[in-house]
This record gives sequence, C-alpha cells and structure tokens, in this order.
Amino acid sequence: MTLIFEPLLPLFLIAILAAIALTLSAFGLYRRQRGAVLRAIALLLLVGALANPVFHSEEREALSTVVAIAADRSHSQEVGPRREQTDKAIAALKDALGRYKGIETRVIDASALQTTDTPWTRIFSSLASALEDVPPSRIGAVIAVTDGQVHDVPEDGKVKGIDAPVHGLITGHEGEFDRRIQIVKAPRFGIVGRDLEMSLRVVDDGGQQAAPAEITIRINGEIVNRLDTAPGVTRTARFRLARAGSNIVEISVAEIDDEVTGINNRVVQTIDGIRENLRVLLVSGEPHAGERAWRNLLKSDASVDLVHFTILRPPEKQDGTPINELSLIAFPTRELFVEKIKDFDLIIFDRYQHRGVLPILYYDNIAQYVREGGALLLVSGPEHAGSESLAYTPLESVLPASPTGSMNEKAFFPRLSEVGAKHPVTRGLQGAQSEPPHWGRWFRSVGVRAPEGNVVMDGPDESPLLVLSHNGEGRVAMLLSDNGWLWARGFEGGGPHVDLYRRIAHWLMKEPALEEEALTARSLGREIEITRQTLGKTAEKAIVRKPDGTIAEVTLTPSEPGLFRGTLKTTANGLYEVSNDDFSTLVHVGAVDAPEFREMVSTTEKLAPVAKATKGVVKRLDDGNGGITLPQILTVRGQVRLDDPDRMVIRMTDETALKGISSLPLFSGLLGLGLLLLAIASTWWREGR
Repeated sequence: MTLIFEPLLPLFLIAILAAIALTLSAFGLYRRQRGAVLRAIALLLLVGALANPVFHSEEREALSTVVAIAADRSHSQEVGPRREQTDKAIAALKDALGRYKGIETRVIDASALQTTDTPWTRIFSSLASALEDVPPSRIGAVIAVTDGQVHDVPEDGKVKGIDAPVHGLITGHEGEFDRRIQIVKAPRFGIVGRDLEMSLRVVDDGGQQAAPAEITIRINGEIVNRLDTAPGVTRTARFRLARAGSNIVEISVAEIDDEVTGINNRVVQTIDGIRENLRVLLVSGEPHAGERAWRNLLKSDASVDLVHFTILRPPEKQDGTPINELSLIAFPTRELFVEKIKDFDLIIFDRYQHRGVLPILYYDNIAQYVREGGALLLVSGPEHAGSESLAYTPLESVLPASPTGSMNEKAFFPRLSEVGAKHPVTRGLQGAQSEPPHWGRWFRSVGVRAPEGNVVMDGPDESPLLVLSHNGEGRVAMLLSDNGWLWARGFEGGGPHVDLYRRIAHWLMKEPALEEEALTARSLGREIEITRQTLGKTAEKAIVRKPDGTIAEVTLTPSEPGLFRGTLKTTANGLYEVSNDDFSTLVHVGAVDAPEFREMVSTTEKLAPVAKATKGVVKRLDDGNGGITLPQILTVRGQVRLDDPDRMVIRMTDETALKGISSLPLFSGLLGLGLLLLAIASTWWREGR
C-alpha cells in the first residue's frame, strides 16, 4: 500500500492555510489558552482534509522469465548426427526448463532469416526479431543449439536487446576434420579463346593432413585442367573459355577419408565469355542498291572488324586504261583466301559470281574453311542463276541448295516457314504474326532445287528464300534474293532487316542464344527454370541431378514455337546438372560462395567471446557414446556477477504485471466527516466549561 495526496485546493493555498493554522496553534499553546490543543488538532484535521490523503493498494502478478532456445536449422546442421543431436537437445531442454516454476520456454528457428541469396547462420539476428515483444529484463538466458558456425556473432560480445547469459550447446563431435577448396582470386569475365588465370587453395579445417590434393577444373561440365597441390598452398590454374555468354566454372578437390562432408569440396564460379572483335570479310561482286545494307549493319557493330571489297573492274573488262593509272585497289586474293582465311569469323559473298577474279583453287580453300568451322553467307541475285554462279565452282560441296537457272520475278511477301516459326534466327520477327506479314514486299528470288538444311523463310509460291545449314564444323546461310534493301529503305513500311541480318550473322558465328537445338537452365530464387530449344514437335522430360546425387524429372511443356519450359522447386543450395536428349547444362542455386558451406567443422570458439561477456558457457553435447549430455541449470535472482563453467545460469526476473488498484481516501465519507465533527465538538465543549 502507498499513501498519496490528491489536494482539493492548489498547494500554495493549502500551504498558506497550514502556516496560519500552525501560527494560531503555536500562539495559543504559548499563551496557555484554554482548549488550545483541541483547536490545534481541529485545524490540523481541516488542513489534512484539504490535502485529501488517499491510500492506494496495487494488485500485481509475477511475470515469467523467458528462456530462448535458438535452434540452428541451417544447411551445415544436416551433416552427420547434428540434426538428431539438435532435436534431442531441444526436447531435453524443454523438459528440464519445464520443471521450474515461472520459466517460459521459447524455441526460435535460427534459419528463419536464411534465403537463397543469404545462406548463412544468423542466430543473433533471428533472436532480435523473435524477442521484439519481450523486455530485456524478462529474458533469463539464451541457449543456442548449433554447430558453432555462426556468422553474425557480435564483435564486442554484447548482444543487442539481451542482458542475460548466452549459452552455446555445440553439436558434432570433438576432433572433426574437413577438406575444402577455396577460390582466392577469379576473373568475372574473359575473352573467348584467351588464357585465363584463377588462384585456388585447398584448406584443411580441423588439422593439417599430409595427403596431397588433386584439383579438377571443369567448364560447362567438360574437364579443362587438372593439377596437384598441397593443402594451404595457393596455386594458379589456367584455362580457356570456348564460348561466349555465361560459363559455369566448377572447381573440385578429391574427397579423403573421414572428412565431415564433401559438399564444400566443390565450388562454382560464373565467368562471362566475351568474344574479341569479330573479323568479317564482305565481298560484293558489283555495285548495287543493296550493297550498303550489309555494310552499314556490320559497321554499326563496334565488336565487328569489317574488311569490305567491291569488284569494280573484273579481268574481262578492257577499256584501254593502263593498270598503273587506275585508282582502284587490287583485290588481294592470295592474302585473303590462302594466307589469312582462318583469321576471319565470317565470309559474305554479296551478289558475287565467278568471273576469274578468284582462281578456281581458292574456292576449294573456302569450302575447306567452312568444313573446319568457318562461316559462309551467300546473298544472291540474278547472277546466281546464270552460268557464272558460285554453285558451279568447288564451293558447291558446302552449299545447301543448287540453282535451277530460273528467277522468280514477281511481287511477294517474305513469310516464315513452319520451321522458321520455331528457329531462333527468325522466331518472333516483328511483323510476322499477321497475314499477310506486316512488312514490305520483295520482287524477285533465285529458284533452287530441294535444299538441304532448314528453310526458315519462303518466297513466292512457298519457294525457299532463306536456307540455314550445318556443314562439318562450320555453317552456311543462303539468302536467295537481293531485295532485302527494300526493307532498309522503308519501302511499303519497310521490315525488320536489322534484326534479320544481325541474327543470321550471329547464328553463323555460333552465338549460343541462336542455336536451334539447345538446353538452358537458370535459377529463379528457389526454382530452376529449364528451357529446351528445339525444332522438333515435342521435348522429352528433363533429368535433373541434385547436389546430393538424387534424380528428379521435369516435364517440359510448350511455351512458344520452338521453346519448351519446365520448373523445379529446390530446397538445397548447390550445383544442379540438367540433361535432355544429348544435351546437358549446369545451374547453381544459391550464392556461389555461400558462407554456410565454407567451414563445416563444428567449433566452440566462435561463441566463446559472447558467452564470456555475458557469463554464459559453451559446451559440446556429444557424450562420446552416441548420446548427448546437457549441463545443469542454475537459477539466480538479480545481476549475474560470476559465470559457472559447468552450469547454465538463468537470471530470474522480478518483473510483475499490474492487475488492479484500490483507493481509500481518509477524509471522504463518514470517517472524514466524523473526525472533523468530533474535533469541532471537542473544541466547543472545552470552550463551554
């Protein structure tokens, strides 16, 4: 109970009245007046009534002490018996704490904040989030059940929002050993075909091993290098990228006996392959309206080095002008088609015909260049239907179509064929979705016999217009019309000549995104999206090998012409291998260099500073016989001043909750009125004697 005052008048008035009453009482007592004592008592009671004293009585309920059990459910806890030890320890802790009156146990999942992009153990961040509704004074202790690999340990040992002992119960067992591979330095991108370097180190956690280590480097699933090393030594590995775009470089070290896990014996680095400037040779057989369409397109691409020749004066042309007076550059045929032909990534013949400029043997060189991996594009006009067509040279062996000798001379809309609607070179061309297509007409094309390869665009009467073909290691494309420049000039609204020409050139130079048969996979958070690009009507199920070795099948359904897609939900981080038919690809889920998988050996060292700063203890759960042992529990009240190396201290709270308040005014009601009347009556009685 507490006594408080709720004055009926302002305090300064009560103080003045009290001073007057005290003065009068003192004067009466000094003069020994009759009834002075009774008058003093009456005045005191009157001032007390004005001060209005009130007794307050509070009803309170003792609050519980909250003990938080942080359960580490991260990926490193899946190793060996750690998950089982964690479950047993939590059950035993709940049972032991339940025997104490006034203790409330809260089990907090310490992996609640873990995501694909942040796969690390954040116990203290999880505690701060889960205990927001609990005042620090009510927290009796924090008990973390973990393998000790915690990545958000406070540097100063002080846990924000928690003023109580922090204890650590460590899973795993003493003397664990693990070998892992570490990327010290790696490039983010590299030029295709050029040497790249990556610094690697094999690390032995839990003790140095004498066993040597063998490192294997794979790029997109293919082994490109092997090297032997000793643990702790940084080695430099060299390799080359074979393709542009995203490349998955997988570095692995062979597992050894008795190590904790093999999951961190493999790391992945994504390196973007960049092609060096592509060299393109463009040979125009004669000046014509469409010559600049190809030249302007190739010159506008900063990654293309263009060498362009136009045949202005063929050998049979005789006008009497001496050779030394001509201002023309001689066509360096031997240098281009013998000495440096392999330096070019693409050769384009634009309305070129055999008129003796190139010796017949050079065409055989070009055919051999294609079969060994080169790229050739023929843009044909009326000359291809004549007697001097390139089809009547040794180049015929690599051309997918031979001319009939006739020209189709009538207006037509270029249309995508059934295959062309699926082929990445022509799929989705702007204007192709309507009928007739929303682009301008062309007016002539070369007639050819049934071609090999894929006819992706049709001319008049469904005759071939654009043919794409593989030949040996190389590729050949034939555009059987020279009217593409009409689209560039905007005739009848023009057409997508830039997209079409660029895709043809990039397909010839083996751009991965334009492969007609391909398998790709990408990570979308916790899902893997698998895409099968094919000219076929159906796609078989994709087979996915997970990081733990298990297999899953994914059904691929049509999403658009030539594309089949499917998704797979994942739960584990790591490298997934996807295969379909004869194709395979790799995709990595989660952070490439995740902290959760770097160190897998259980340890008491990381939590020791926090335990020391908060008077807690760190103990291993393993009892050496396959079971667990919990430290004893010690409850104390007040500030924890000393730590106990063998027991987990819990600070019991003194906090209470107010349930209700009772008030009793002393001078209100019959009691106050009776006291005042008694005092006044006593004074009157004494004066009357």
